[in-house]
Amino acid sequence: MTVTPAKAGVQNIDGIYVAIDFAKALCPHPTFPRKRGKGIPALAGMTLKISLFDLSRHYYFMRTFILIIASLLGWPSPSAHAQKYPSKPIRMIVPYAPGGPTDILARAVAQSMSEAWGQAVIIDNKPGASGNLGTALTAKAAADGYTLATVGISYSVAPALDAKLGYDPIKDLTPVALFASVNNLLVVHPSLPAKSVQELIAFAKAKPGEVTFASGGPGGAQHLAGELFNSLAGIHMTHIPYKGSAPGLTALIGGEVVVGFADMLITLPHVKSGKLREFAVTGSTRSGLIPELPTVSEAGLKGYAVTAWFGLLAPSGTPAEIINQLNAETVKSLKTPEMKERLAALGADAAAGSTAEFSVFLKNEMAKWAKVVKAAGIRGE
Repeated sequence: MTVTPAKAGVQNIDGIYVAIDFAKALCPHPTFPRKRGKGIPALAGMTLKISLFDLSRHYYFMRTFILIIASLLGWPSPSAHAQKYPSKPIRMIVPYAPGGPTDILARAVAQSMSEAWGQAVIIDNKPGASGNLGTALTAKAAADGYTLATVGISYSVAPALDAKLGYDPIKDLTPVALFASVNNLLVVHPSLPAKSVQELIAFAKAKPGEVTFASGGPGGAQHLAGELFNSLAGIHMTHIPYKGSAPGLTALIGGEVVVGFADMLITLPHVKSGKLREFAVTGSTRSGLIPELPTVSEAGLKGYAVTAWFGLLAPSGTPAEIINQLNAETVKSLKTPEMKERLAALGADAAAGSTAEFSVFLKNEMAKWAKVVKAAGIRGE
C-alpha cells in the first residue's frame, strides 16, 4: 500500500521521516523505505510501503503513526470534527451590578440558551466604569464563542465620552443580537414638592443645581436621560452617579437624591408601595405595562425620548458559524410565548433581529448619542 499525504504537508517531509524513524524504534516489523522517486509531488517523491499483513498485526502502531503524521502536517484530529458548539459552559459577562435590568434580562436569555443546548450559561457580573470594565474583559477574551457580553445603551455612548475604554467598540467586538428594549420611568422621591413634569421643571429652574438625579454611572442610559432632560428643559439638575442602576435606585428610595430616570422593571413595585412618585415614561411611546402613564413628551417636554436597549456581543474573530448559531438561538427564544411573557413581566419588549441589523443599529446609536453628548457637554469620568 502506498500512503501519499496531502500536498499541504510538503514542508514537513523531514519531520515525517523523523516520525518514521521513531515509529520503527517502537515497532520494527513494518518496513518504511525512505525512497524518493518521481511522480509523487505531494511529498516530493516520498512513498511509504506497508503490507496489509503488517497493518492487521500492528493496528495500534499504525494508529499512533498516522496521528503523528497528522500532527506534523497540521491535520485536525477526528475529535476536532466531532466537537459540537457549545461543548462546555458559556460565560456571559454582565458589565453591571446584580439586580439591574441588564442583569435580569441577561439571566432570562442565558436560561433559554441553557435549556436549548443543555450547557450551563454562567452569568458573571463585572460592574464598573459605566460598563466599560466588563466589556473590555470580553473584548480581550478568546474568540471561541465561550465568552459573551450583554451590553446596553452605554456601549453606544462610550466612544463619544472622554474615557479610556480599553477596547475599540467597532474593531474588538462583534454584534450577535439585539434582544430587548425598555422604557424607563421618570420618578421622584415623595419629599420633592413637584407633582408633574412641568412642576419639576419649574422647581428646578427656581433652584438651579439643587435638584439631584441618580444614574447607574457616567454615560449610561439614566445619565443620558437626565442630561437630555436638562438640555431640552433649560434647567440644571446635578448628576449623582452610582455603580449600577440598583444602587442608584436604593439611593433614590432613601432620599439621597430626589429624581431618577429609573428602570421600569425594578421601579414599579416601589411606585406602587408609595416609596416613589411616577411622572412619565421616557420612551417615544407609552408602555403596555402602565398605558395610563404619559410619555415625558406628552407630559410637557416636547421631543424628549430615551429608550434603553440590550444586546449580546462576542469578541471579534469569533467564527461566523458560532455567531450565527448564537443569533439564531437568541432570536428563536425571543419569539416563544414563554419568553415574550417573561419580558413583558419585566417591562421589556423583545427586539429580535439579525446580526447585520444589530450592527447597523449600533452604528446609528453611536452617531445619535455622539450628537447628544456634544450638545449636553457630557464628559467621561
